[in-house]
This record gives sequence, structure tokens and C-alpha cells, in this order.
Amino acid sequence: MSIIASLSPRAVSAPESGIVEIINHARGREGLIPLWAGEGDLPSPDFINRAATEALMAGETFYTWQRGIPELRQALSDYYARHFSVSLPIEHFYVTGSGMHAIMLAVQAIASPGDEVIYLSPTWPNIISAIDISGAHSVGLPLDFAGGRWSLDLAKLEARITPKTRGLFINTPANPTGWTATLEDLKNILALARRHGLWIIADEIYARYYYGGAARAPSFLDIMEEGDRIIFANSFSKNWSMTGWRVGWLVAPPEMGQVIENLVQYSNSGVAQFLQRGAVVALNEGDEFVQANIDRATKARDILCDALIATNRVETLKPDGALYAFVKVDGITDSRKAALDIVDKIGVALAPGSAFGKGGELFLRACFLRDPRQIEEAAARLSDYIKRL
Repeated sequence: MSIIASLSPRAVSAPESGIVEIINHARGREGLIPLWAGEGDLPSPDFINRAATEALMAGETFYTWQRGIPELRQALSDYYARHFSVSLPIEHFYVTGSGMHAIMLAVQAIASPGDEVIYLSPTWPNIISAIDISGAHSVGLPLDFAGGRWSLDLAKLEARITPKTRGLFINTPANPTGWTATLEDLKNILALARRHGLWIIADEIYARYYYGGAARAPSFLDIMEEGDRIIFANSFSKNWSMTGWRVGWLVAPPEMGQVIENLVQYSNSGVAQFLQRGAVVALNEGDEFVQANIDRATKARDILCDALIATNRVETLKPDGALYAFVKVDGITDSRKAALDIVDKIGVALAPGSAFGKGGELFLRACFLRDPRQIEEAAARLSDYIKRL
């Protein structure tokens, strides 16, 4: 028996990331404009770095609280009071080793082998594998796409529910489509979940990147009531330019506290305390930095989308939220092949839509959280490429 054949089928069946394939293909090329991954081009700000460095040098390198240091959980509570107008004691907050870790723990908490979790597609591929690796079954529901805009058909969502369904994974604002649920959408989804006794895993990582005229996107926190089965997953990565830190959090009912603590213990045994010190400062002192990132994204979004739409070969609208232009280009039928070709010919790295599951095959994703001047150059190269197709 070969080594691979002797491994767990769940592990072996986990697919290679279509995003990482492009990164590996393009990394290190001179003059490359990397719009491949969901991160900006700014390093973590000094005031956050200093807090972590000082804690590290002070010897905060021992085992720590599995649920997160009390100071960070309090900072999260204060953050939600400021930006979501909710009063949640620290018992609702749990620190995780990244947003991905938060999602994995949420899936493990609600789903057993053989259960089903429904997600909206196209989606960030990691959620699909998180469900499948857990032993549950991922069930995709493609969003509708027309006139450059994505929308959810609630009747189609309800039709996906079976006796095996345990939860709904709802990412809004969404990666990669930019689809952003309205408050009415959220009310309908929550009513559906209540009716069928389902959990909701709410991925609100992009809640602050909202271009609809408000300070943040609509949230289940605006409408939920005590007893609703909702777990929120979030991360420090996007708002505070901390992708490499791998620190995230969950917001969940306090009754789940020991379950989540146990799952943390048996996965990473807690986030390094000195990293958590940086996260405390990010929350308490980082509002101005986050707003600067949002302003930057807004300007870059307009530059990129206006240029691509002007080619008359691209079907898209400016996204309502998140950090991505998800574009359908006339003449492109194989997004993986196109993404590789675009790297080789014009030095712009995009993620292929095929990496995001059903409904994304004809699209390309560009992350626009970058210097607007670099986005102008990327837009010019892409526009020229598209016109020559």
C-alpha cells in the first residue's frame, strides 16, 4: 500500500487551493502586481507591533487562557459596543488562531459526520473544505447572477434543507462576490433557520468594508434575539492589516463556553499572549487606521471597476462590500487558464473564479485593498489585455 493510500481519505481528498496555485506560480516575479489574495499591501501599523514586541520582550511567552486573555475579550466587547451597538459581556467572546480557525471550530461545534452544512456559492474555498474535513457534507447553493449583481433566492435556499442539515454558513459581505445581505435578507434567513432549528455561522470578517452609505454592513446582531443559534466568526486580518498574525475570534452564546474552550485546547491550545497584546491595542486604538484602510479600498474599488467596466467586455458592478472585484470577462471560459496567462503576459496576479466553487468558473477575482496608484496600473494592464482578447 502506498503512503498516500494509507492516509485518512478526508485529508487526501482536501483539494489544492486554486488561489495558492496562482500564488506559487507568480510569487517573486519582477514587476508583479499581486491581487491574488485577500490582503492589503500595508504592513501592520507600528502601534500594534510595539505592543506585541513589548509583551514578547517582557516574557509573555507562557501558556495562556484558552478563551483569550481577559483584556482582549473586554476589548472585543467594547469594540462591538462601539461599532455594532450591542452590549455583550466578555463571556460571549473567544480568541482563536485566525479567522480560519474560528470557522473550523464553529463547524466542529455544530456538525457531526454525516450532517450537512449549506453555504452560498461562489465562496471562499476554505469553508467548503472545513466542512468536509470535519466529516460533514458541504452543500452549495449558487447565488443568482444577473446584470452584474448577485442575489439570494430564499426559496432555493429552503429547498436545499434536508433532515440532515445542521447549519447555514452565511458570509456577508461576501468573498469573492461582494454580495451583501440587506437587513431584510438577514431577517428572512434567520426566520428560515428558526423554522428548521438550524445554526447559522455568520462570517462577518468584511462587515466594516461596506460601500452602501453606512459605517458597516447589516449584521445578524441587529436582529437576533436571545436563544438564536448564531456563531459569529471574525479576524484581525483585514481591518488592521494583520493577516500574518493569525488571530481571530468567535462570538457565541456563553453556554458554549466550555465546548469552545475544549476545541481550542485540542487544536492550538490558545493564541500566544504577546500576539493578543497587539490585538488589544488594535481594537482599542485602531479605529482611525481601520477607517484609512476602508477609505483606501473605496478609492481603489472605484478605479478598478470603472476601468474594467469601461472596456465593455466585463460583466460586473461595483461590489457593495468586501475587498474584491469579481468579474466575468467576455471571451474567458477557463478562469484557471486565464489567471495563469494574465500572470505570464501582463504581470497581474488574479485568483481564478474556479477556486470559489460552483457558479464562479467564468470569473476572475481581484483584491483591491492596495495603493490606488498600483491599482491604476493594474487596471490599465488588465483593460489592455481584455480589449485584445
